[in-house]
Amino acid sequence: MANISEFKSKMIGGGARPNQFRVHLTFPGYVTGGPVAGQLAEFLCKAAQLPASTIDPMPVQYRGRPVNFAGERTFAPWSVSIYNDTNFSIRNALEQWQTGIQNHGATDGRVNPTDYQVDLQVYQLDRNGGVVKTYNFKDAFPTSIGAIALDYDTVNAIEIFDVEFTYNYFTSNSTDGAGGIDVNVTVDTPIGTFPITI
Repeated sequence: MANISEFKSKMIGGGARPNQFRVHLTFPGYVTGGPVAGQLAEFLCKAAQLPASTIDPMPVQYRGRPVNFAGERTFAPWSVSIYNDTNFSIRNALEQWQTGIQNHGATDGRVNPTDYQVDLQVYQLDRNGGVVKTYNFKDAFPTSIGAIALDYDTVNAIEIFDVEFTYNYFTSNSTDGAGGIDVNVTVDTPIGTFPITI
């Protein structure tokens, strides 16, 4: 019969924690404040998600009974929540990014996807700041920059807004290789923390 000691021994690294993460936002070259906004996002990104992995079923009827086959893979949009500073650094960069895709007062914009699509990353960290899981969103661009509510009754709060990115697909550190599954852990030593792959 399993006991508490056995359960604890199986919880490698004390378990992954949802508040230990880092988001890396990259901006297209035409966004003037992009490099600064990307650096700030690593601190001001309040929330994000590790993406779901979905393969839609493809049922085929056989003599009145559905038989399921694997259909196509689908990728849901990726959302992040960002604290707003008084310079509007990240929000301004995101608005410039969207304006480059299509202007607000006209229908023109960049037509070459490589001009406005970039790769974005989210990292799951351990309690020592080591990266244990990486997701890379390929060919991403912001499709929605959320509203910021302004209200006299709101006190003791910092503005937060949501951003939704569409992308073509994602990869992770367990899907980039030749099909094997890597387990990344870190080892603490007197001279620092080092990642190892098992």
